[in-house]
Amino acid sequence: MIKNILKGITSYANSFKLIAQLKLWKYFFIPIGISIVTAVFIGFTSYTLADDIGTFISKIWIWDWGKETFTSISNFVGGATVILLGLVLYKHIVMALSAPFMSPVSEKIEAHFTKNTNHEHRKTSFNDQLWRGVRINLRNLWKEILFTIPLIILGFIPVIGIASTILIFLVQAYYAGFGNMDYTLERHFKYKESIQFVKKNKGFAIGNGIVFILFLLIPVIGIILVLPLSVTAASKQTVAILENQKH
Repeated sequence: MIKNILKGITSYANSFKLIAQLKLWKYFFIPIGISIVTAVFIGFTSYTLADDIGTFISKIWIWDWGKETFTSISNFVGGATVILLGLVLYKHIVMALSAPFMSPVSEKIEAHFTKNTNHEHRKTSFNDQLWRGVRINLRNLWKEILFTIPLIILGFIPVIGIASTILIFLVQAYYAGFGNMDYTLERHFKYKESIQFVKKNKGFAIGNGIVFILFLLIPVIGIILVLPLSVTAASKQTVAILENQKH
């Protein structure tokens, strides 16, 4: 698992060079626009809701003593929760809506590494790719929230909270990598087959997603570059796995 996670991380190497070599930047203009608009919308919404959630949580404390301290903690927790859920939503919205634009990118990368432009891939239209992206990311969004909410609750327990934070990060990374890998898998496998493929190669998905999440921590530049680099890296790695399975 650790070895595969490291491979998923190192697959980002030379991504800029590959994008330039294959002239892929033009395919990223619309997805970058989607990323920016989604980030601004979710950021504004999160900012607006954070205080409301904090106020709601603070009402749990009915006593006068310690009220101010509990309110401050509630505001922090409310803000952190909104930011986390906002990140989850951002990730899946962007990856779902970008699916039709990322499929050609991954196909060109596959043709480059396999030296074969005549693959017998599944034939899918723009609408097929969009629906596939929406379906995969709705499924992943549900799963991610299902795992994340209990981990947030566990995070309030001393000591266990540290492990909870790490697990939340890894869950986020896994589903980010999942979405990026599916741009390639869409041509090779049906919906359920792709899910099984990623489960068997979860280390690669986590490694790809770790860098994806870290990129989002970089103001402005992160939301611009995250999709081009993560999709390029995931496509390279997924193609390599598929090729290895043939031998």
